[in-house]
Amino acid sequence: MRSPAARRKLRLGSRRVRWAVLLVVVLLLHGTLVSWLDDQLVGWGAGARPMPQRMEVAFVRTLEPAAPVAVTAPQPQPQAPAAVRPRRVRAAAPAASAASASAASAPAQLEPAAVLEVPPSPPLATAVAPSAPAAQETASSEPLAPAVAAAPAASSASAAALPFEWPPSTRLTYTLLGNYRGEVHGNARVQWVRIGPRYQVHMDVSVGPSFAPLMSRNMTSDGELGEAGLVPRRYDEATKLPFQSARRVAVLFTPQTVTLANGSTREAMAGVQDTASQFVQMTWLFTTRPELLRVGNSISLPLALPRRVDRWTYDVLAEQRLYTPVGELDTFHLKPRRSEDRPRGELSAEVWFAPSLQYLPVRIRIQQDAETYVDLMMDAAPLQAAPEGGFR
Repeated sequence: MRSPAARRKLRLGSRRVRWAVLLVVVLLLHGTLVSWLDDQLVGWGAGARPMPQRMEVAFVRTLEPAAPVAVTAPQPQPQAPAAVRPRRVRAAAPAASAASASAASAPAQLEPAAVLEVPPSPPLATAVAPSAPAAQETASSEPLAPAVAAAPAASSASAAALPFEWPPSTRLTYTLLGNYRGEVHGNARVQWVRIGPRYQVHMDVSVGPSFAPLMSRNMTSDGELGEAGLVPRRYDEATKLPFQSARRVAVLFTPQTVTLANGSTREAMAGVQDTASQFVQMTWLFTTRPELLRVGNSISLPLALPRRVDRWTYDVLAEQRLYTPVGELDTFHLKPRRSEDRPRGELSAEVWFAPSLQYLPVRIRIQQDAETYVDLMMDAAPLQAAPEGGFR
């Protein structure tokens, strides 16, 4: 018969074994999560090219919610006529006003069942011409509500519209919540940086506690500002796992080709964007053409992922009010359309754009299925740099 001291020692040893088993299980689950994110979130190819040096700016002021301002987009070059061509994708009621519709004015008359394919101007960016205002429209002197961006009567070419100016460098931070065989937590940061004609978009995601993340991923789009939005020149991605060197991939862009992460080359689709630049490109589209954010419309743009190049279509599903640390924000919810040729289980990213915050993405949800997702929600007011030329 064991003594009390021996029994206490046995119980203590048993508890230690249970704790050790629990620790191993937790580590295995987190390791599986890291592998899933590593394999599924964007995709990996071979090769590692040095990432470009980050452009540094000082973020000195808080961006407060405000009514969106009507602007006119830069005019495209004559050899690249800008037009938005509506393409019917399913049966719908006839348009209410179909008379004398031209290519330039078609977006203001689109029905909810139309896909907006925005043809680009050279070299790679997507070109969008400003809508011709209807004869009966006049500039309103009343302040715009955030949701007015979806109204069909909105026109970025109205007499009161201001010339478009790229917003100053901006930083957004997000809280990451998700599920993969249990809850996961983390944080993310998106930075839009521009100096002169050059831009960078940085997306930094960290899963796990900030002092010891289980995985961190840094995505950078580096390129130029064009007449029709962003013109990516390269996309770099680095993932860091515990006790391992960072793994890198890169996608390179020229006016004619896209070089994928494994070194293979594809023909450049006109207006192609990358993983990091696509949301900023859509922000540019909605700023210069707010009528595109009409519930029922769809936005189509080519996207170069590390493994493939394909055209993605985002449907404008609904207007939705989000409750954030900044306050209540009226947003438009966009979701990519599932195409039949895409593999099952491929991740998709839903986005919520806020017109009152310069059409920035305030929420991003990356999902594989109902039980496997990560959800990024803006957790503080965006910060901006001083405009070029000083404060205004």
